[in-house]
Amino acid sequence: MAGRRISSTCTASPADKQPKANEPTARSRRQSSRSNTDNFNPKLISSQIIALQCFHYLILALIFQFNHYLFGTSITIDRIFTDTYLSIWSWTGWIDSSAILISYVFGSLLLALIVEKSKKCLDFSVTLFLIHLFS
Repeated sequence: MAGRRISSTCTASPADKQPKANEPTARSRRQSSRSNTDNFNPKLISSQIIALQCFHYLILALIFQFNHYLFGTSITIDRIFTDTYLSIWSWTGWIDSSAILISYVFGSLLLALIVEKSKKCLDFSVTLFLIHLFS
């Protein structure tokens, strides 16, 4: 037993491991952190929806502007809000369809950055497309 060390510290009894009255327990910390993150904040939600909608249309407009310089397509607001130009039987229809798909890729990245919670991403994306449908 020459190689064994004997520690002089004593172990704490189970009574010593009980939290004091003013110390939060692990369970109460989890509940308080959960309640802080799940608070309903309508100003935050509406500002996130507005930001997402604005960025969606901004990116779509920039891609249509880029298509105007590359392919000579016209720049109208109808390209964003109507399906007149979306035709798979013409080359401009393919250009506009690809522009919309590219904007959806950028929109999904913005959705992850703006919303920051995976639980709410589906809600925000449905809201984005419903607002686009009715506009």
